[in-house]
Amino acid sequence: MKQSYAKMLRATRYTGATVLAVGIAIFLYGFFVSEYSAVTGIGIGTVMGAVFIFLIGVFLVASEEMLDKKYNDDQTTKAEAPV
Repeated sequence: MKQSYAKMLRATRYTGATVLAVGIAIFLYGFFVSEYSAVTGIGIGTVMGAVFIFLIGVFLVASEEMLDKKYNDDQTTKAEAPV
């Protein structure tokens, strides 16, 4: 795995984990402490957003890696082919 892919995956993981922790905290506050049910919904939405951020980040890293692999393989094949 290239260094840039690892950096992007690490950033996605930390961002997703932070948003997930905030979402869980908001959900628990809304469920157990707050009198307003809207806070619970905001917590659920934040947790779903964190999962979405993580999945999109993993998808982008995987697709970029596949494209890079495909084009690098094509370049080596064309360089080795007789003219």
